[in-house]
Amino acid sequence: MSARNAIFRAALETLYFSGAHVWLRPLLGGVGAILTLHHVRPPRPDRFQPNRLLEVTPRFFERVVRRLRRSGTDLISLDEMHRRMTEGDFARRFVCVTFDDGYRDTLKFAYPVLKQYQVPFCVYVASGFADRVGEMWWLALEAVIAKNARIGMRMEGRDQWFDCEGVHEKRALFEQLYWWLRRRKTEEELRQIVRELSARYGVNIAAFCDELCMTWQEIAELAADPLVTIGAHTVNHPILAKITDVAVRSELENGRAVIEAALGKRPEHLAYPVGDPTSAGPREFKIAAELGYKTAVTTRPGAIFKAHADHLMALPRISLNGEFQRPRYARVLASGTATALWNGFRPLNVG
Repeated sequence: MSARNAIFRAALETLYFSGAHVWLRPLLGGVGAILTLHHVRPPRPDRFQPNRLLEVTPRFFERVVRRLRRSGTDLISLDEMHRRMTEGDFARRFVCVTFDDGYRDTLKFAYPVLKQYQVPFCVYVASGFADRVGEMWWLALEAVIAKNARIGMRMEGRDQWFDCEGVHEKRALFEQLYWWLRRRKTEEELRQIVRELSARYGVNIAAFCDELCMTWQEIAELAADPLVTIGAHTVNHPILAKITDVAVRSELENGRAVIEAALGKRPEHLAYPVGDPTSAGPREFKIAAELGYKTAVTTRPGAIFKAHADHLMALPRISLNGEFQRPRYARVLASGTATALWNGFRPLNVG
């Protein structure tokens, strides 16, 4: 476990066992929360899983949903959240459930649970993934490191080699290369590096979409249920801050248009890919508003406060993280107290 995860786990434990998450919620929990998920699927035995934070098990997910349903908190759709925010209807605290990317396990494992407990939810679909032309570069990087004991690549203008035979070395190398890639100036530079690395070591980037993501037929099957909202998540899942104004507008417009053409309904809610402050900021928020989205969500951690009614293109979410799969952690996170501490007790983080 990383030092950062250990510190965060200790904070969750302290908030839970002290009861602070209960008595602080009226002060720090805002009017509601939007939960972020990616994968809901059975655990994998692999020891090297650097992207494990993006997945939770069906058992854990059901326990969280059951607890939320019994808590008395309103479990609502994004449309209902938008109504409450714009009309100032803050009488009852709410939770919205959202999934990013459009993975097949949402249909297979998460949907039956949400259907059983009658919980509305949103799936933000990256249209390129459904069209099988997307590049899940973070999974390609994991696969390259997983398959090899030594890899070489060109970095900072020179060839470099990395030994990664053991799990510890693989984890450290993934962390190093992932954040080095995230610091590349442009999205195309990042992707070209991963394409070349994947080609050199026999990793098929295109195969990840086919293996993991829903087809348009599967998305339509899901969308037929009134519990389900289909949101937009761009076409190519780029880090928007790394592309031009014109390209950002194209991604936000065309991703929505492709979904409308496939399903017959225009998405009104958006999730920014990656979604942290280095990926989406004021420029992206402004463009999303100009394009007429009702809401747009980030991955900036936080609960929803009344003041977010003036910042509906920059809504925070609370991640159900695969590194913290204990029901008590989910209770603390859903209360908003942990993210309030993370944000230095600032209700808004929209800059």
